[in-house]
Amino acid sequence: MEIVEFLAGSPLLLVTLSVLLGLIIGSFLNVVIYRLPKMMMRDWRLQCHEFQGTMPADDDLKPYNLNAPRSRCPGCNHPISAWENIPVISYLALRGRCRKCSQPIAIRYPLIEMLTALLSALVVWNFGFTLQAAAALLLTWALISLTFIDLDHQLLPDDITLPLLWLGLGLSLFGVFADPATAIVGAMAGYLSLWSVYIIFKLLTGKEGMGYGDFKLLALLGAWLGWQAIPLIIVLSSLVGSAVGIGLIVLRRHQRDIPIPFGPYLASAGWIVLMWGDSITGTYLNWIS
Repeated sequence: MEIVEFLAGSPLLLVTLSVLLGLIIGSFLNVVIYRLPKMMMRDWRLQCHEFQGTMPADDDLKPYNLNAPRSRCPGCNHPISAWENIPVISYLALRGRCRKCSQPIAIRYPLIEMLTALLSALVVWNFGFTLQAAAALLLTWALISLTFIDLDHQLLPDDITLPLLWLGLGLSLFGVFADPATAIVGAMAGYLSLWSVYIIFKLLTGKEGMGYGDFKLLALLGAWLGWQAIPLIIVLSSLVGSAVGIGLIVLRRHQRDIPIPFGPYLASAGWIVLMWGDSITGTYLNWIS
């Protein structure tokens, strides 16, 4: 009890601990971002083999999850030791290269670790030593994973979105961010709003403008933050997504017929609304009045 009171009364120490925790979690998120899509694709292949009555490849029968096999260098297959896996520090000590074969290590790994640490610190600074902070940290880490998986694979895994959606509804029973009524309506409004846009766009163009994962992600955010947050999330994500998409096309770095993942913009907008939604809404209402 004394430790809890001490942490609650020491915001600087609390933020420092959240940075250290964020670095550790960021290292784990790198594993989730890389392995979870591969695990899903492996499961799909096994299901296809089971349906067709054929034998899967030997590699598909070996254990592959977030714990096994041990992380290795993709170039020389060198097992990554514990000291080579210290967040950020190991990358700097190794100068961004494998110790055995000197193959470059992607800069995104320490960047994701630092991003997770930064956002974790902001969450704790904003909410303090509260249940809201603990829940917001979990949501923040999930949104980081979803963002980078969607950027890499245009995929928003149900293994992340659905459990977080139900958790948001469960937290509403305790009024953490929303009450049960607004959370339930938020989940429904989040899903149906993007689903309606999807159906109308498909009827008009014959093309699919977005995936079902986007519907589930907005439903997740609605369950956590309530239906009142949905319009602001849609506006923010649409503005940023449109600006980035137009910029990529104008700079000729992205072809018009290649889809741009919308999940990262939804996740970013949802996190901003989680942190400062009330302030943004209040500022806007004051401005128009």
